[in-house]
Amino acid sequence: MTTVPLPTAETRWRCTLCGNLTRFDVTRSSKVVEYVHLDLAGEPKVEEREVVSETIESVRCRWCNAVDQIELVDRPGAAS
Repeated sequence: MTTVPLPTAETRWRCTLCGNLTRFDVTRSSKVVEYVHLDLAGEPKVEEREVVSETIESVRCRWCNAVDQIELVDRPGAAS
């Protein structure tokens, strides 16, 4: 399994098969620490969440279902 790089302020994802730039299904694994507050009825509410680590396992194009065809490209107007 190869991890997919995260987009940055200067880059975004693009499907190399169909050119999609806007619709993706992202599968990620996260390790988080949460502060959970239970009200008197026992209903939980997450009040704080800290992401300790996160890995994107796959990104699938919503238009053509391609999984291993996602690349990073420059965002329009991003300073190179």
